[in-house]
Amino acid sequence: MKRKGLTAFILFVLFIAGSFPLLDKDHVSADNGTVEISGSMVNVRSGPGLSYSVTGDLEQGQTASVISKQGDWLEVRFDGQEGWIASWLTTPSGEEQTASGQTAVSSVNGLNVRAQADLSAAVLTKMNAGEKAKVISTTDGWIEIDFRNTRGFVSKQYISLAEGASETEQPTDETEPVQKKDAISKVSSFEIAVSALNVRSKPDLSSEIQLMVNKGQVFPVVSTQGNWVEIELAEDKKGWAYAFHGQLSDQTAETVENDTKESVTILTDGTNLRTAASTASEVASRADAGEKLAVTGKQGEWYQVSLPDGQTAFVAEWVVSSEEAIVEKEQTDLPARKKGTLNGVTIVLDPGHGGNDGGTVGVRKTEEKELTLKTAEILSHHLNAAGAKVVMTRQSDTYVDLRKRVAGSHQAGADAFISIHYDATEDSNVSGFTSYYQHDYQKKLAESLNTGLGDKLTLHDRGVQHGNYLVLRENKQPAVLVELGFLSNFNEERVLTSNQFREQAALGLYTGIINYFDAQLSE
Repeated sequence: MKRKGLTAFILFVLFIAGSFPLLDKDHVSADNGTVEISGSMVNVRSGPGLSYSVTGDLEQGQTASVISKQGDWLEVRFDGQEGWIASWLTTPSGEEQTASGQTAVSSVNGLNVRAQADLSAAVLTKMNAGEKAKVISTTDGWIEIDFRNTRGFVSKQYISLAEGASETEQPTDETEPVQKKDAISKVSSFEIAVSALNVRSKPDLSSEIQLMVNKGQVFPVVSTQGNWVEIELAEDKKGWAYAFHGQLSDQTAETVENDTKESVTILTDGTNLRTAASTASEVASRADAGEKLAVTGKQGEWYQVSLPDGQTAFVAEWVVSSEEAIVEKEQTDLPARKKGTLNGVTIVLDPGHGGNDGGTVGVRKTEEKELTLKTAEILSHHLNAAGAKVVMTRQSDTYVDLRKRVAGSHQAGADAFISIHYDATEDSNVSGFTSYYQHDYQKKLAESLNTGLGDKLTLHDRGVQHGNYLVLRENKQPAVLVELGFLSNFNEERVLTSNQFREQAALGLYTGIINYFDAQLSE
């Protein structure tokens, strides 16, 4: 009897449990807030990723309840349906009202409007100084804007806010449905922003690839669908590209193409412009520092440029700087720097020689190029730990032209350029370390580095001296060349090749760099 009673009780419990709906941990109905669709039309997918099938779509301005989140994807509920949408195409509902009536005005040229509030996010379009956009929301140093029918994020550092409507103010609720369609029709061109992009026959990653297009190419826009844009490839030939791999504009393809032509800036007076992409070719013309030349092509490490008389010539990439590199540096968010740190400071380390240029050779056959790289690597770790952005002119046993090293300093906008070497002379009794500079604006850095080395090394201090070296002479940035000791001195060579010496030399240089930038904060 007892067994029958127990069986009956278990069956009763199972019956009661079965009358309640099963709980799915992935579909918890907790209140995770609501989001508003910011893309013109967003695909709803069966799972959290672009590879999942499309089950529906949501239009700009619609709201949906958030059920859960996985990576950059949101599981949402809307109109009795559920599905997954990309989080970067939404904004938290209600944020728009907090920024109502404000206008964002760009204070720089070429300000990137990005797909997400992140410096690594895709660039959708650019704003020039004085151009205005409607402010949607603000978050963690970024402002979400609506600019020329493109919604994206800009760094707050390069924006000033003003009250009142912008030139791209969105319409009122009464006219919004009609205006939305009109806004899409106003998108006229699409510029490719990645090195290579597949253009497909349909707005789907599984469709046939029609053509591969390259960075910088601009195409007329035929239509848009969700995250895809239909572009005109040639007469009577169209294709679909993923919109986040390019920049949409309300300007015509011809106008954008003319506005975005790449140019380079000459860094040194008397720079040779040659008839072919080689230093052995004839000089066609010469250009002075500051001159800008339009780029018409590229061959290896040489730019083909257009000259004022309509002719073309070639210029080496290591004697010019590109506008793109300068603009990206201008837009980098620099944290506030405190004493003892190097936050926001860019330092170029130049390990001397390399590749077929071994530098000097010691009495015990030590090659200079090996020591310079090892020392630079140790110093790089110290600088990175202090918050500096470190750029190495070489990271392996490779040859790098001296002018290219200087060009790297200019393009990085280096706050300090430090060339590391080891010395040699015919007199084997000469010893010690030396810090060289060429221009007056380099002297303070040289003095600080030499003091730092003097505090850490037991070698003879040869002091700070003038040095007519190309990496100093042609450098527009504070630059120093340090000779850390003489490999031609037998006893000193034994010291220089030890791990302990390199550690102390790197620490001395690091201390000198810290003291140099700390002194600037006190001025």
